[in-house]
Amino acid sequence: MQLIARSIALAYNNLPRPHRVMLGSLTIVTLAIAVWRPIAHHDSEDDYPEKSIVKQIQLDSQQARSLLPEASEPLDQPPPAADIPQDELDDKTDNEQGIHEYVVSTGDTLSSILNQFGIDMSDISALAAQNSELRSLKVGQQLSWTVNDEGELQRLTWEKSRRETVTYDRIDKGFKATIQTMAGEWQDQVLKGTLDGSFVSSAKAAGLTNAEIGAVVKALQWQLDFKKLRKGDQFSVLMSREVLNGKNEQSQLAGVRLRSGGRDYYAIRAEDGKFYDRAGSGLARGFLRFPTLRQYRVSSNFNPRRLNPVSGRIAPHRGVDFAVPMRTPVVAVGDGEVVVVNNGGNAGTYVALRHGRQYTTRYMHLSKALVKPGQKVKRGERIALSGNSGRSTGPHLHFEIWINNVAVNPLTAKMPRSEGLNGSDLKQYLATVRQIMPQLTL
Repeated sequence: MQLIARSIALAYNNLPRPHRVMLGSLTIVTLAIAVWRPIAHHDSEDDYPEKSIVKQIQLDSQQARSLLPEASEPLDQPPPAADIPQDELDDKTDNEQGIHEYVVSTGDTLSSILNQFGIDMSDISALAAQNSELRSLKVGQQLSWTVNDEGELQRLTWEKSRRETVTYDRIDKGFKATIQTMAGEWQDQVLKGTLDGSFVSSAKAAGLTNAEIGAVVKALQWQLDFKKLRKGDQFSVLMSREVLNGKNEQSQLAGVRLRSGGRDYYAIRAEDGKFYDRAGSGLARGFLRFPTLRQYRVSSNFNPRRLNPVSGRIAPHRGVDFAVPMRTPVVAVGDGEVVVVNNGGNAGTYVALRHGRQYTTRYMHLSKALVKPGQKVKRGERIALSGNSGRSTGPHLHFEIWINNVAVNPLTAKMPRSEGLNGSDLKQYLATVRQIMPQLTL
């Protein structure tokens, strides 16, 4: 031991003076902390109950919540259907609960389509690995899928063509594919009618099914308000129906003409699965990407599978939070109608807009609303001032986009665009128009 001590002392003395001072200071500080810090002695509570000073205190959910940072948006906020006024058209345009449909457009991939709706990347990869054709979807093909309450993908249906449909169902390990091939005969049918009551009842009287009525409403949703149609208005619909053993198995809207107030409205289907007017111009009203005059920092991202730290349940963050200063002007991202202006609750002051029959946007935690329910607004029009109302930790704007009552990521969602066809696509479309127009007589 003495030899070790002499060796350490010799090594210490050979160090430069600044190093000796630093090493000595660290040694003194270490010894001081060791002497000052009390020794923790862990006894068993069962052996020495009188020594136990640690107690477990049960907190209810409200007390536990108060110890956690406040959420930047309302937890478990209901979907728009819970507070937006409904009408009979909603039954024909909204998809079945938990189901979403999507028509493949130029530039789409399986990943870009499903990811914007919050589908987990591991599920997307598993599907793509099972069928390499899913990596190169074709324009006009249709995808539909269902999710469970936790947002997990349960079934994906891929309509490769009119005749072939592939369905992927979740199993224990991955997905199981089922191929269905239809062998019916496709026939074109023209259905005409005159409004005597609502459009829905008149269309049913003309022979259209609920699904076909929904297709017509979606095709014309950007041009007119179906709730304002009047008795005597006329319509002509060209449906392509697959007939198998004398029964209609499925159908596809090819074109529609509706005359209201002496004016004709047209929507004709192109090869990309979308509808355009007679000249090939887009019918959809373009959307802005951001609900403010300039882009602000994202303080909380879209997360459909976020866990509530208190309850342990899924409490999705169905929108995006922008860190905007108080009273920043908030604008409508697209043409639409104000359907809700609400004050109070977790969302604070908030505004909901409806765009056509499929799209809904919501703007939360406002300091002041500048619009009223029933008011029509244009893209870029000021609708509110941002704030810090409701359940909020600081000034910010919570912004949501819903498509067919399904929340999507506002930063990545493929929004309606109003540009039309051009080049060879336009030439092919105009040839289709020349075939369909003579059939849409009134």
